[in-house]
Amino acid sequence: MDAFTDNLWLATLRPVDRKRLAPHLTERPFDTGLMLYDIGEAVDCIWFPLHGVVSLMTVLDEGHAVETAAIGREGLVGVTCGPLNGRAATRAIGQIEGVAACCDADTFAELLSESAPMRAALSRFTEGLMAQVQQSAACNAQHRLDQRLARWLLATQDRTDSARLELTQADVAGMLGVRRATVSEVGAELEGRGLIRRGRGWVEVLDRDALEGAACGCYGLVRGVMADLGQPRRVAA
Repeated sequence: MDAFTDNLWLATLRPVDRKRLAPHLTERPFDTGLMLYDIGEAVDCIWFPLHGVVSLMTVLDEGHAVETAAIGREGLVGVTCGPLNGRAATRAIGQIEGVAACCDADTFAELLSESAPMRAALSRFTEGLMAQVQQSAACNAQHRLDQRLARWLLATQDRTDSARLELTQADVAGMLGVRRATVSEVGAELEGRGLIRRGRGWVEVLDRDALEGAACGCYGLVRGVMADLGQPRRVAA
């Protein structure tokens, strides 16, 4: 189980619960763009990212999609406001490639039913996830793209171990639900201010403090909610 405690949600479980869960975990890699599950599909696996980031995407009638939440090694993918929702209400895709510990969903549900502390930990996580979804919806509707991009880069960096994010402009545009050319223009503005540096297939955060100043208040609000809930949330240095 020690290898799996790179996932902070697993690491904060009681030792007895980690011991019960450990035999049911298997390691599975995921690539950028891999669809873990789609809307309406049965969720048969719970993913606990050890490295990398998974995006939850809301899909609109015309086929466009926008990210409403992201999950890294602070959480788990495949649960909503449950304890378990058997069918997916969002699309889950790999945002930054990584590795996850995976558990059969039915097995996880059985283990949850036997442990009140595990159910409480899941409830805290889903409450934080809901706060992230709600704040993202308001942010996408009200804030300028430069503020949203700064917020998104900060939140994504928090879920990785590097200032350099392996993402193309098309990837970022897809997450934010805007045109690639628009992301390129706004990214150039942030780069011109010395906040980030861009290359083919990557973005690097150069001045995190200044990037926080350029972001809307949504980043700090969600981080505050996570702290209030006692969520195991890594914040990049």
